[in-house]
Amino acid sequence: MEHIIDLNEISWQQDQKTILHHVSWQVKRGEHWAVLGLNGSGKTTILNIINGYIWPSKGSVSVLGHPFGTVDLRELRKSIGWVSSSFQERMHYNDLTDYVVISGKHASIGLYEKPLEEDIERAHQLMRELGCGHLIGGRYRTCSQGEKQKLLIARALMASPKLLILDEACNGLDFISREALLASISELAAKPDAPTLLFVTHHTEEIPPIFTHTLLVRRGTVFDSGLTREMFTSQTLSAFFEMQVDVLWQKERAWLSVK
Repeated sequence: MEHIIDLNEISWQQDQKTILHHVSWQVKRGEHWAVLGLNGSGKTTILNIINGYIWPSKGSVSVLGHPFGTVDLRELRKSIGWVSSSFQERMHYNDLTDYVVISGKHASIGLYEKPLEEDIERAHQLMRELGCGHLIGGRYRTCSQGEKQKLLIARALMASPKLLILDEACNGLDFISREALLASISELAAKPDAPTLLFVTHHTEEIPPIFTHTLLVRRGTVFDSGLTREMFTSQTLSAFFEMQVDVLWQKERAWLSVK
């Protein structure tokens, strides 16, 4: 089975400090993965390597079947969508919501020419599928944080990516907005033509059951990886967080409490 992501013994150093240590990780086609780790664990560095923004000091990288060193990374990035709550402030404050979504086709911040009718129709379709059709024709500045996240996901999907990275997608959302966003993500991931999804977080309870596999990252290394149900046990997560925790599964999501 083709690997969507294949990291083999990669390390990365900056200013003579090793940030990643011998990281190996394989994501197969048809799998959706969560990436769990505390702040500073190395999650973002791994994402930057997958996107080709930084090059590993050691090891090999292959993304979407293309070994690094044999592919134009600028072209490869067109097949990768990356959504982060930090992107919200980069959008043009007064833009129409439709234009924010359409800009994803061109990987630009804002539009600089009149959009095609087919692009407008696709943007509206994506907005409806993600539960934000009511925002069509509105202004980006009037949207809540949760609504902005849905627009950014729709924006990433405009380019029909084969890999979609959701980086701390629930950061700063209230309970209701978080659950609405997670429901939309689950519906997206369940579609037969969905891209491979990576859901990056440091909260287990944010991870919907559609993410059947989990990578545990700690201090720049892979602590463990595999089926989410096997990763999220009291024993494994106590060792991972280096403190005693209890795991309670409710509605196929893992909730933690400190013993």
